[in-house]
Amino acid sequence: MSLKDVNIDCSRVVVVYGGSSAEREVSLKSGAAVLEALKRQKINAEGYDLRDKGLVGLEALAPSAIFVALHGRGGEDGTLQGALELLGIPYTGSGVMASALGMDKQRTKQVWQAIGLPTPESIMLTADADWAGVVATLGLPMMVKPVHEGSTLGISIVKSQEALEAAYREAAQFDARVMAERFVVGEEYTVALLDERVLPAIRVEVPGGFYDYEAKYVSNTTQYHLPCGLTAEEEAQLATLCQHAFAAIGCEGWGRVDVMRDANGQFWLLEVNTVPGMTDHSLVPQAAAYAGIEFDDLVVQILHSAGKQNAS
Repeated sequence: MSLKDVNIDCSRVVVVYGGSSAEREVSLKSGAAVLEALKRQKINAEGYDLRDKGLVGLEALAPSAIFVALHGRGGEDGTLQGALELLGIPYTGSGVMASALGMDKQRTKQVWQAIGLPTPESIMLTADADWAGVVATLGLPMMVKPVHEGSTLGISIVKSQEALEAAYREAAQFDARVMAERFVVGEEYTVALLDERVLPAIRVEVPGGFYDYEAKYVSNTTQYHLPCGLTAEEEAQLATLCQHAFAAIGCEGWGRVDVMRDANGQFWLLEVNTVPGMTDHSLVPQAAAYAGIEFDDLVVQILHSAGKQNAS
């Protein structure tokens, strides 16, 4: 895709990255990769770390469009999107509601459950939770997660009741709201969506068995299987499920849905990512490349979607 195909004003594109969330370092890498791609495509672009001078500094740049590469809270949760709506600046990705909802794992699951989409049972935890009751309901092992965090930060696999309270305290360092989720034993898949297109599914295989922060961004032993190993019928079923899950949250432009498949072949939705990573370890660029979309073209196609929130 060339610049002439982009139907937004690209006279001054600003890539917003960095920020102050726990995912700052990943965001800096994503933003740098996106910025270089835009420059290679001869698009007038510059980067801006939102931590520097906040919205005042961003507005001073007078951007014609924003490429959001800001992961985590403050950038992926509707906060930045709401500010850009007020400023009247087109931006990439989902709008305010979908961004806020997608960042909240528990409420995302509640929406999916309400329309009959499969997602593992979960329970909200507090410091004085009935730990034995949680184990009785969800079984062991189980997952414990901060509700509003990404990149698997603060997540634990709990294998005993004794470890559950410690896992809660670990997750509570990242978020005031913590959830426990039934653990699905099986294969992990991730599906990227680009406008109306579902990209090929990736099966993620980690030697240690847990796709944590280290496995995502540091390790070179994590395996990404493309093709994913599903039959054509199974992959079509997965694609349809992820389309429905994405649309149910109100997501637009681009994103990623993470899924588990149990021993019976049942797919289970885990979460949606409205600003996925764009680093050299990231999954959306891998899926796009397998589908014949080079990284630079992927970035321009995502930029092309900026402003669709207002149009819709």
